Amino acid sequence: MTLPALAAIEHLAGVAARAAAVDVLATVERLPIHAFRFGTQDRTAPALLVTGGVHGVERIGTDVAIAFLTTLVARLGWDRIFRDALAHCRVLVVPLVNPVGMSRGQRANGHGVDLMRNAPAAGTGGTPLLGGQRISPRLPWYMGAADAPMEPEARALVDFVERELFGAPFSIAVDLHSGFGFLDRLWYPYARTREAPPDQGAIDALARLLDDTLPNHVYRVEQTAQAYTIRGDLWDYLYDRPRAGTLLPLTLEMGSWTWVRKNPWQGLSTLGRFNPVKPHRLRRTLRRHLPLFDFLFHAVASHRAWLAR
Repeated sequence: MTLPALAAIEHLAGVAARAAAVDVLATVERLPIHAFRFGTQDRTAPALLVTGGVHGVERIGTDVAIAFLTTLVARLGWDRIFRDALAHCRVLVVPLVNPVGMSRGQRANGHGVDLMRNAPAAGTGGTPLLGGQRISPRLPWYMGAADAPMEPEARALVDFVERELFGAPFSIAVDLHSGFGFLDRLWYPYARTREAPPDQGAIDALARLLDDTLPNHVYRVEQTAQAYTIRGDLWDYLYDRPRAGTLLPLTLEMGSWTWVRKNPWQGLSTLGRFNPVKPHRLRRTLRRHLPLFDFLFHAVASHRAWLAR
């Protein structure tokens, strides 16, 4: 089965072999889910995690994660300051969580399950249908059967986060998505309720730091539930689990409606509604978010300085 994104990831895995640990978290229908680990192997060090491709039609998330990986590998070849920083912290990347869905050009995995709604469902929240449904896998946003185990892709991501981030004193996870709105949004917990998360103070401090450091940034920072509510959200589930330190899970929701507005014909295709089609827009998107990732890496590495403000 040919999947260009997977070929690019496997190429990077070979190139990065000397600078990173590369694992296969799971293999689903013969397609691997890769994880890259840069920096110290000490799991009690602060960490940044970037994930993409949870929804198979949102290819741009995986493309942006691959662009970030490419930059990481190149910088490790010459950037002494970056290498020195990685002696004290970690960068983790899972660029394609749902390879089966991407290979089939569908949002869900091979069982028709929306992986981002596949965690044990909370008792509250859930915008009708959009927020998760158990009517049928033939309809979008299917959560999976109530008594079924977590899907292998979701389970692999949850296990990875618990293993690699839960021992850290401070970590940020950024999950890359597209398909909502005209603006690029940075969503934070909760997805199931507008109730403030326990780490609201840290989230507000991070948002202020972003404004101060990148005053011309393009992101709207807001709670996920301000847009709609989700039952069974993977990041809500991980956020609520006991851990040693602070975990701030963010979702970068790229505003794909702008691409459709500028090129209405692409809205007639499923992939066109979620991804930039014109080559210059794709290139712009691939470079657009690299300053954000660099900022978040520095924020993780220096978290004690700004959290104490």
